[in-house]
Amino acid sequence: MQLRHVRTLLAPQDGPARVTCMAWSASSARFAVCTAERVVLLYDEQGERRDKFSTKPADARYGRKSYAVRGMAFSPDSTKIAIGQTDNIVYVYRIGEEWGDKKVICNKFIQTSAVTCLSWPAENIIVFGLAEGKNNKSSTIYGTDSYVVSLTSNVSGKGILSGHADGSIVRFFFDDEGSGESQGKLVVHSCPPYALAWASNSIVAAGCDKKIVAYGKEGNVIQTFDYSRDSSEKEFTTAAASPGGQSVVIGSYDRLRVLNWSPRRGAWEEGKPKEIAHLYTITALAWKRDGSRICAGTLCGGVEQFDCCLRRSVYKNKFEMMYVGPSQVIVKNLSTGARVVLKSQYGYEIDEVKILGKDRYLVAHTSDTLLLGDIGSNRLSEVAWQGSGGNEKFFFDNESVCMIFNAGELTLVEYGSNDILGSVRTEFMSPHLVSVRINERRQRGMEENKRLAYLIDIKTIATVDLVGGYNAGTISHDSKIDWLELNETGHKLLFRDKKMRLQLYDIESSTKTTILNYCSYVQWVPGSDVVVAQNRNNLCIWYNIDAPERVTMFPLKGDIVDLERNDGKTEVIVSEGVNTVSYTLDEGLIEFGTAIDDGDYHRATAFLETLEMSTETEAMWKTLSRLALEARQLHIAERCFAALGNMAKARFLHETNTIADQAAQEHGGDGTDHYLVRARLAMLDKNYKLAEMIFLEQNATEEAMDMYQELHMWDECIMVAEAKVNQCCVSQQGHPMLDKLRRGYYEWLLDTQQEEKAGEVQEGQGDYLAAINLYLRAGLPARAARLAMGRDELLTHGDVTNRVSVALVRAELYEQAGDLFEKVGNPRKALECYCKGSAFLKAVELARLAFPAEVVTLEEAWGDHLVQQKQLDAAINHYIEARCSIKAIEAALGARQWKKAIYILDLQDRQTAAKYYLRIAQHYAALQEYQAAEELYVKADQTKDAIDMYTQAGLWEQAHKLAIKCMSQEDVSVLYITQAQEMEKQGKYKEAERLYITVNEPDRAISMYKQYKMYDEMVSLVTKYRKALLGDTHQHLAKTLEAEGCLQEAEYHYLEAKDWKAAVNMYRVNDMWEDAYRVAKAHGGANSYKQVAYMWAKSLGGEAAVKLLSKFGLLEMAIDHAADNGIFEFAFELARLSMKQKMPEIHLKYAMFLEDEGKFEEAEAEFIKAGKPKEAVLMYVSFPVLPPGCFSSTALLLAVPLVTPRVDSPRFVHNQNWDAAQRVAEAHDPDSVADVLVGKARFAFEQREFQKAEAFLLRAQRPELAIKYYKEAGMWSEALRICKEYVPSRLEELQEECGREAAKKGSSFSPQAAELAIKFLGQSQSVDVTRTVAPQLVAMKKYSAAAELYLSLDLIREAIDAFIEGEEWSKAKRVARELDPQSEEYVDQRYKEYLKNQGKVDSLVGIDVVAALDLYVQQEQWEKCLEVAAQQNYKVLHKYVALYATHLIREGSWDKALSLYVHHGVPANPQNFNIYRRLFVEMVNAPGMNCAEAYSSWADLRDVLFHLCENLVKSSEANTPAHEDFETMLLVAHYCATRSAAQGVKQLDTVAAKLSIALLRHTELLPADKAFYEAGTAAKAVNWESMAFIFLNRFLDLSDAIDEGNLDSLDHSDFQNTDIPFEVPLPAKQHVPEEKREEVRDWVLTMSMDQRLEQVLPRDERDTYEASLVAASTGARSLPCVLTGYPVLRNKIEFKRPGREANKDTWNKFQMAVKTSHSPACQDVLKFLSQWCGGLPSTSFSFQ
Repeated sequence: MQLRHVRTLLAPQDGPARVTCMAWSASSARFAVCTAERVVLLYDEQGERRDKFSTKPADARYGRKSYAVRGMAFSPDSTKIAIGQTDNIVYVYRIGEEWGDKKVICNKFIQTSAVTCLSWPAENIIVFGLAEGKNNKSSTIYGTDSYVVSLTSNVSGKGILSGHADGSIVRFFFDDEGSGESQGKLVVHSCPPYALAWASNSIVAAGCDKKIVAYGKEGNVIQTFDYSRDSSEKEFTTAAASPGGQSVVIGSYDRLRVLNWSPRRGAWEEGKPKEIAHLYTITALAWKRDGSRICAGTLCGGVEQFDCCLRRSVYKNKFEMMYVGPSQVIVKNLSTGARVVLKSQYGYEIDEVKILGKDRYLVAHTSDTLLLGDIGSNRLSEVAWQGSGGNEKFFFDNESVCMIFNAGELTLVEYGSNDILGSVRTEFMSPHLVSVRINERRQRGMEENKRLAYLIDIKTIATVDLVGGYNAGTISHDSKIDWLELNETGHKLLFRDKKMRLQLYDIESSTKTTILNYCSYVQWVPGSDVVVAQNRNNLCIWYNIDAPERVTMFPLKGDIVDLERNDGKTEVIVSEGVNTVSYTLDEGLIEFGTAIDDGDYHRATAFLETLEMSTETEAMWKTLSRLALEARQLHIAERCFAALGNMAKARFLHETNTIADQAAQEHGGDGTDHYLVRARLAMLDKNYKLAEMIFLEQNATEEAMDMYQELHMWDECIMVAEAKVNQCCVSQQGHPMLDKLRRGYYEWLLDTQQEEKAGEVQEGQGDYLAAINLYLRAGLPARAARLAMGRDELLTHGDVTNRVSVALVRAELYEQAGDLFEKVGNPRKALECYCKGSAFLKAVELARLAFPAEVVTLEEAWGDHLVQQKQLDAAINHYIEARCSIKAIEAALGARQWKKAIYILDLQDRQTAAKYYLRIAQHYAALQEYQAAEELYVKADQTKDAIDMYTQAGLWEQAHKLAIKCMSQEDVSVLYITQAQEMEKQGKYKEAERLYITVNEPDRAISMYKQYKMYDEMVSLVTKYRKALLGDTHQHLAKTLEAEGCLQEAEYHYLEAKDWKAAVNMYRVNDMWEDAYRVAKAHGGANSYKQVAYMWAKSLGGEAAVKLLSKFGLLEMAIDHAADNGIFEFAFELARLSMKQKMPEIHLKYAMFLEDEGKFEEAEAEFIKAGKPKEAVLMYVSFPVLPPGCFSSTALLLAVPLVTPRVDSPRFVHNQNWDAAQRVAEAHDPDSVADVLVGKARFAFEQREFQKAEAFLLRAQRPELAIKYYKEAGMWSEALRICKEYVPSRLEELQEECGREAAKKGSSFSPQAAELAIKFLGQSQSVDVTRTVAPQLVAMKKYSAAAELYLSLDLIREAIDAFIEGEEWSKAKRVARELDPQSEEYVDQRYKEYLKNQGKVDSLVGIDVVAALDLYVQQEQWEKCLEVAAQQNYKVLHKYVALYATHLIREGSWDKALSLYVHHGVPANPQNFNIYRRLFVEMVNAPGMNCAEAYSSWADLRDVLFHLCENLVKSSEANTPAHEDFETMLLVAHYCATRSAAQGVKQLDTVAAKLSIALLRHTELLPADKAFYEAGTAAKAVNWESMAFIFLNRFLDLSDAIDEGNLDSLDHSDFQNTDIPFEVPLPAKQHVPEEKREEVRDWVLTMSMDQRLEQVLPRDERDTYEASLVAASTGARSLPCVLTGYPVLRNKIEFKRPGREANKDTWNKFQMAVKTSHSPACQDVLKFLSQWCGGLPSTSFSFQ
C-alpha cells in the first residue's frame, strides 16, 4: 500500500495547536476532527467542511479551558458521537442524520478520573480508558494500576486492546467469535505503547523507543522494526490499522510509516514511508471505513488526507478499481461517482475483479471464496467456492440472484446473502430454461417465497422450494421443452414445447393446461399474473390466468418483440416491418381493475392489503371506499376508511353496521334499507338535508333535531323546530320548545364561554349594550370599541366609553384607546395612548394638528422606539427630523448603513465626527477595503492607525506611500526600521525583511539573516540587491561554514562562488577524500578528478593506494603521472605492487630525470636498468633520441652533421664525454661502438683534427665517411688517397667527379658572358646560355635583367613570367600589350591570383567585384564586404547581408545579425525566410529578455518583422502561409517589446502581466516552459494568485515533461475552453535555471495548501477565461487589445487599419503613464502603433 497526499482538510497553525482526536463514521459519509480549541469539525466524504459544534465542560464554572478532549468515536449508526474528556466525563452527542441538525447531549457518563482514550466498537458499547488505569463501559470492564495510554478494537469490533503507561497490553473480548484466544494481560511492551493497532493477523505496538514490534495472537514477538539508530526518526505517537486489518500506519515526526501484511510470507512488509517536511509530530490517525483514505492530525493543528492504495486499474474506461488492501477493493463508477466496497469477510486476497452483466454486476475470486455484487442495489455476497479454473459461466438475467453454471451444476447465489441459495444438477444452461423467483410478490402469511424451475432433462421440469429446500413438483411432458418461466408468486408455471404449444401448470393443484397453440411469444406481465402471448397474427391477453379460457385477443400485423411496464403503464411492443407499434394494456384490469370489474370488492380489498401505502394505493382505497358505499358494502367501506386512517368515518360506519346488522336480524335482508342506516349514510356524505328529509319522512323530528344539536348546528335545529311549529299550527312565539331551543342556544353559548358568539347574537337582535357587555366579558375590548365607535348613540354614553377605554388600556390596546379618545374629542388622552401604544404615526399626525410644539419630541421618541425594535435603518430619518445627529449617526452605524453615516458625519464638526470616523474606518479595514478605511482614518486624524492597518495586511507599499505623505523620510525610516527590529525579535524574519526593503535598507535585512545564520535568505537578498558582491558573499559564507564544520553547506557556497578548487581543498584538508573526489569529478575539468584521486592514493600509499586507483581505473595513469612529475619513489612503489611491467619505463624516465639534473653516472645506471644502454651512450655524446630501429651505424653517422643540439631541450647535455660513451657501449651495447667512433671522428673533423678523425673512422671501418668528409672540406687529394688505399673500386668515379668539379669552377656564367654568347654564338647556343643564365638572375632577384635577356631573344612569355616573378606587373602588362596581345588575359589572370593570394582585395575590387566580395567573405572582412556591396545594387548587398547574418547566427551573435537587417532593410526574399525565423527563435529562447533593459532588442525584432510584413504585402508572397507566420511573429515581438516597455514604468505593471499571459496563446512559437514561467511570475507579481498558481503548476509539469522527453502526462483540464494550445513543441532544454524551478516548486506547494485560493482561471461576462479571444459558449472571436493582448469586449478604441483595437481604459492608462514617466520606450511603442495601426486616435502626443 502506498500513501498519496490528496488534500489539506485543516491548515496548520504557526504554533502548537494539537489535533487531539479524529474519527470516521461507520458509513464513511462523515469525518470528525477535534481541535485544540475543543471544537468538533464535521466534514463530508469529499473533505468539505459541513458543520461544527463546541464541546461542553463537565462543570461550566471552570470554563471551556478546564479540560481537554482525549477520545472521540462515532456510533455504529453514524448518528451519535462520544467525546471523552479529562474533566472526568464522557458525553454522547446526537448529531442527527442530516447536516445542520441540532446537536444535543443525549447521554453522559461521569467518571472518577480523567478519560484518556475512547472507542465505540459495537452498538450500545462505548469503551474508554481512565488515567487511573481502568477500562470502562457503563461499568468497569477491568482495572489496572497504570494509566491507559491507548485503546483500539479488532476488525470485527468484538474485542478491544488497551495499552498502559507501564508498557502492558491488555486484551478483552465481548465475543471471541469462537477463536478461543485468551483475555487479560497479553504482553508487556518495552515502553508505553502510545501507537497501538490490532490488525487481522497480529498486534502492532510502538512508542518512544523508536521500535515497532508485531506480536502474535498470544503475545509472542513475531517481528521487530528497529529505527533507534536512525537519527532522523523520532518517537512513534499513534497508529491505525486499516478496516480490513491488512495494513498498519504508524505516525511519528514528519513521517508516516506503512506496514503491509503479506499473506504469502505470513509477515509484515515495510512499505515506502511517507515523509513530509514541516508536518511536525503526528498526533492522531483515522482510517476511512472503506479503507480508501487515511487522515493524519498534527501537533500544529493541521489535518492532511492521504489516499491509501496498493494499486489502481481502470476497467473498460468505465470503472476504477482501487485495491486498498489485499482483501478489499473499492469499485468506482467513473461516470456517476458511485462507489461499492468489495471486501472478503475472511481476509482472503482478492484476485482480478470483473464487471459483467451490462456493467452492473461484480465478480471476483479469492483462493477459497467467490465474491458477487449488484452495483445498482449495493448488495454483496461472499460464498465458499473452490477454484474451478475460471470455467464458470455467470448469468445475470435475474436482478435478485446470480446463476452460476459449472461442470453440469447450477448454483444460485442471492445478492446480499453469504450462503449459497441452492444447487442442482442440470445440463441445460440457457437462462430461458431456468426460472427463479425470489420474494417478488409478497403474499399474506408468507414471509419467504423463493422458487426455482429447471429442466432435469429435455422433457422434464422440476420445481424446487428454495426456502424449505424440497422438490415442489415434477412435470413430465411429451415433447421437448424450449422455454419456461414461473409467475412472480411461484405458484404457476408457463412453458412452451418445440411444437409451439403453450402450457400452464398450477403447482398447487398439479394441473397442466394447454392454453395456446402456435405460440411464438409469451411473457408474464411484471408485477401481476397477467399473461401476454402471440398466436400467429393475434395478441392474446389473459387478465385472469385462473380462468385461462377467458382470453382477450387483438389482431396484429407484426411480431411482438418486447413487453414494457413502467410508471403504471404496460405496453406490448410490436415490430411491423420498418415501424414499431405499441399496444397499451389496461393497467386497471391487470391489477385492481380486474377485481373491481368483477364486483369482487373483497378480492380488491385483499389485493390492496398486499400493497404498501402509496399515493396510487391511497387512490385505490378511496375509489374502493366510494364504490363500496355506493354498493352498500359497508363493512368493506369501513375497512377502506380504516386503511386510509380516517378513524372518525370508520367508527361512524362501524356504528352504522351495528344498526344494519340489528335491523337485518329483526327484519331480514342486509339491513341497509333501514331509515337510520340511510340517514347516517346521508350524514356521512354530509348531505344533512337528505338525512333531515329521511328523518322527517319517518316523523323522527326529534332525531333530526338531535342530529343538528350533536353537530351544534343550532340555526338548522331551530329551523326544524320552527317548521314543526308551523306544521302543528301553533304560535311560533309562544311555542315553548322553540323558546327553549333559543334559550338553550344562548345558554350553550354562555356555558361554552362563547361570549363573542353570544354578543353577535345580541348584536344581531339589536341589543348593543348587552353585546358590548358580552364583548368586554369575552376580553374583546377592541370589538366593543369598534361597535361603540360605529354607533353615535353609544359615544354619548359616558359610562360605556369609560368602560371600553379602561378595558382597552388594561388590555394595552393603546392605539384603539387613542382612536376612541380622539373620537370622543379628548386629544390629550389620545396622544398619550398613541405614545404608549407606539403608534407614533398617528401620534405625530395628531400632534401636527393639536400640539405642533411636541412634534420634534415625538419624532425622537419614534426613533428611540425603532431602535428598541432593532429597526435602526428606519430610525435614522426620524432622528434627522428630530435634529438628533448623534443618535442618527449611532443608528446608522448600528444598521451598518456606513455610507449614510459618513454622509451625516460630513455635516458635523470635526471633533464630534472623529471618533465615529475611526469606527467606520475599522469596519472598512476589517472588510479589507483599505482605500476607504485610509480616507476615514485620515479624517479621524489617525494616520498612524492607517499605516498600522496596511502594515498588518502586508501592504507595505501603501503603508509606505501614506507614511511618506504624513511623515518625513527620516521618520518613516525610523518607524519601519523599529518595526522591523521588533519583527526580528518575534522571529518574523520575512516580515522584517519586507520592512527593511520598503525603506531601501537591504543591507540591514542581509545582516539580520547573517546574524541568525539564515544563509539562504541572505544569499537571495544579496542576489537581488548586491549582485556584484554575490561571489564574495558565497566565498565568505563558505569559509564561515567550513570553520564551523558545516562542510556540505560550505561546499554549496564554494560551488556557487565558482571556486570548486577551494571545496576540494577543504575536503582534502579534512581528509574527506571521497567528497573531494566527488566535487572534482562533478565540477572540475576532464583531469581534475584524476588529480584528486592521485593525491588521495598518494596520501594512502601502499596496497590501499593500489586498490583505490584500480577501483577508479586510474592505476596506470597515476604511475605515469608520478613518473612524469618526478615522484619516482611513489611510481616505483605502485609499479612494484601492481604493474611490474611498468618498471623499465619508470627506470627510463628516472634516468632522463637524472640526466637533466646532471647526475650522469646515476642516470647511466638507470638507463641500464631500463634496458636502454643506447640512451646512456647518447647521453654522453649529446645525441637526440631517435625513433626505435634508427641506431644503425649509418643512421648515427648521417645524423651527426645534420643535427645541432638544442640548448633548451632537457634531453641534451653539453659535455660530450666520448670516452664514457665508448665505455658504456663496449660494456653494454657493442653494436653502438662503431657509432660512437663515428661520432668521435665527426667531432674531430669539426675541430680540424683530420688525422685523429681519420683514425677513428678507419677503426670503425668506415673509410667511405672519411672520403665524404674530405670531399666536403675540399681536400680532394686526401680523399683520393683514402680512396686509393681503402676503397680502390671507387677511385675512377671519384677522379671524374673531381674533374667535373674543377671544370665547374672554371666555367661559371655571368650576365656579361651571356651577352657575349648571344653576340658571338649562334641562335641555339645563345638560347641555351640564356636559359641557363636567366634563371640564375631570377634566383638572385635580378628580374629586370633576366627579362631583358629573354626579350633580346624574343622569348616573350618567359620575359613576362620574369616580370611577374618580380611583381613588376605594369612592365609585364606593357610587354604583353605591345609584343603579345594574346598574353594580356594571361597577365590579368595571374594578377587576380596574385591579389587573391596576397589578400590585396582593395586592388581586386577594380578588377572583379564579385571575386573581391567573396575574398572579403573568406577573410571575414564583413564590414568592408558590405561597404563595397552597398555600392553595387540592393540584390548584391542583401546576398552578403544574408551570408553575414548566417555567419553571426552560427557564432551565437543573433543580436548583431538582427542589427544588420535593422540597418540594411528587410527584403521579402523567400531565401531569407529561414534567417528571419532563426532570428525570432534565437531571441525568444534567449535568457534575460523578460526585463525593461531588453526593450531595444525586442523593438529591433519587431521593426524588422514589421518591415518584412510590409514588403511581403507588396510581393508575390502576400497571403501565403509564410506571410501569416511572420504576421504572428510580428504580433509576438510587439507583445514582448510592449511588455519590456511596461516593465520600466511602475503604473503599467498590470499591462506587463497581461502581455505575459496573452503570450501563452502563442506557445507553438515560444518555448512553452519559459512562457508559462514568465506568465506565472508576472501574475504573482501583481497578486493574481489563482492564475499564478495554475500557470506555475503548468510550468512545473512542462519542466518534468522536458526531463522525461515527452508531453504525454500533461493534464489539460485547467485550460479547457481557452485559446491556450494543448499541442505545443517539447522544448529541447530547460529554459529556467534549477534554483528558480525549486523556488516555483516551493511556492506552488505552499499555495496548494491554502484553502482560500481558488484554483481556477478567472472568467468574464462571457463566462469564459478572461484572456481567451474565443468565447467558450458561442465560439465568437474577439480582437486582441494592441496593448495587452486581452480580448476587447467593450469601451473599445478602433484604429484606421482593420483588425486593430484597444481597450479604452488600458489606452488611457498607457498614455497617462507615458506623459508622467516620459519613458522613451513607451513613446517608441506609441510610435510603432501609429505605423502598424494606420495612425493613433489622438495626435496630442510628442515623441521628442
